[in-house]
Amino acid sequence: MALEQAFQTGGSAALAALVERLLAGSPYPGGFPRTSQVMFAPESRELLINFDLPGQDVVPAVADYKLVRGRDELQPVPRKDAETKKLYADAIARTTLRTLDEVFQVAPVPLVDGVILNAFVASVDRATGQPCHPLLISVSATRELFADLNLDAPELDPVLCLRKLNAIVSPHPYDLEPVRPVVAFDLSKYKFVEEMDVVAGLDSRPDLLALKPVEFEHLIRRLFEAIGMKAWVTQASRDDGVDAVATNEDPVVGGLCVIQAKRYSDIVGLEAVHALAGVMADKAATKGILVTTSWFGKASHDFAARTGRMDLITGRELKSLLLEHLGLDALIGLPKLPPGWERRDVS
Repeated sequence: MALEQAFQTGGSAALAALVERLLAGSPYPGGFPRTSQVMFAPESRELLINFDLPGQDVVPAVADYKLVRGRDELQPVPRKDAETKKLYADAIARTTLRTLDEVFQVAPVPLVDGVILNAFVASVDRATGQPCHPLLISVSATRELFADLNLDAPELDPVLCLRKLNAIVSPHPYDLEPVRPVVAFDLSKYKFVEEMDVVAGLDSRPDLLALKPVEFEHLIRRLFEAIGMKAWVTQASRDDGVDAVATNEDPVVGGLCVIQAKRYSDIVGLEAVHALAGVMADKAATKGILVTTSWFGKASHDFAARTGRMDLITGRELKSLLLEHLGLDALIGLPKLPPGWERRDVS
């Protein structure tokens, strides 16, 4: 009830902040961090959580003690490496399952249907001596699938249980071998705005150039969600040149995608394409998309092709995508058309 009230009064950010506080207050033994970053996407009814796991030192190095004859003293018996690694894999798997369970138990059913959890560990790279923060477990679980689990069963194998949820689990977590996340991005790099169902408020044949900038950005977000990605709009004053963030969950070609939306009536200059390349490098994005209501020059298309990781979407391509994926027959009231275009391409 508290989470539902937080959402009603403060929106997605308030709900996410309360989930963070609840996870921070969960009772754990010493050595278990309770640090998380949470974001709520109301349209997909999903909580996205970055969560810190305990380090390897939660597994005691001593397995037992033995009495030394004639000396009346106890001598520690070191734990075998194989047992230590198995216990650690078990501990982080159980921590992940417990976190999912806690979130599903407190999250309001009408608001939250799924949880995407990326579980990291703060450690030191033994090869370099430098701090590291590898991802060891990444899982996307729906409420329905998670409800079928009996987490209290003594026979439950937590690692196998995660694989049942199609989680990506490090094969060697004790050695800090990272995995690729189901959804990959650093929540701390962005500040997101509340989502807006801009499509519902549009006319049957809206002119994209007549939309407000924020309406156009949310329309682009809805488009990429309809295509099959998860997308969020960033706050204009804090986005560092990013209008939206999208993630592709494909384990092979997926990753973070940054999107810039240009509601222009004239050609988009090469400098905008160069700027997107810089943002992609700064955010470590796997892909960049520049979408506009107008068009690009040959130099821009050539530059994007050379990067191999950038897509340029012109106005007539955008019009076609909106019709295909959102059923929206949009207009683009360009005062002049680029060479090769016809008026029917935008009307």
